[in-house]
Amino acid sequence: MSLSRHLRVAFSTDTEANMNTMLKFAFASTDMKQVNQHFGSAQTFALYGVDMDKHELLEVVQFAATEQDGNENKLNEKIAALEGCAAVYCQAVGGSAIRQLTMQGIQPIKVSAGAEIAELIDNIQEELRAGPTAWLAKALRRQQPKNTDRFDDMEAEGWSE
Repeated sequence: MSLSRHLRVAFSTDTEANMNTMLKFAFASTDMKQVNQHFGSAQTFALYGVDMDKHELLEVVQFAATEQDGNENKLNEKIAALEGCAAVYCQAVGGSAIRQLTMQGIQPIKVSAGAEIAELIDNIQEELRAGPTAWLAKALRRQQPKNTDRFDDMEAEGWSE
């Protein structure tokens, strides 16, 4: 199996600045409207940047057709294409793929056939506004830059061991 197409959307400077506040989500879809593919045999992933108020299509990644044959080697390229995603939404996902995705910090999420991508994005945004669940809160923490000044801050406060 191989990557056959990879479209990255070009952004303005303003959009690039907003990307620091967005989380990236992938949707296994043939029509870019509904989640309608199994992770392992998915031919296309639509990757969106999502925050509380907006969302934008970032990338579309397309792979050659594959069989659901249990061959785990075909997953490597798909997982690599989803680098930086907080989650991937699909109709089904096998145990090996779940293990490999979670090792990369990507939460696999199984949804019913024909789940609308727009509705799923709305749900993500509602959850971000209301207070994220454990996996989403973890993804938000991973996105935040490391605070390397924390020891300087502690020293300035008079903190001691």
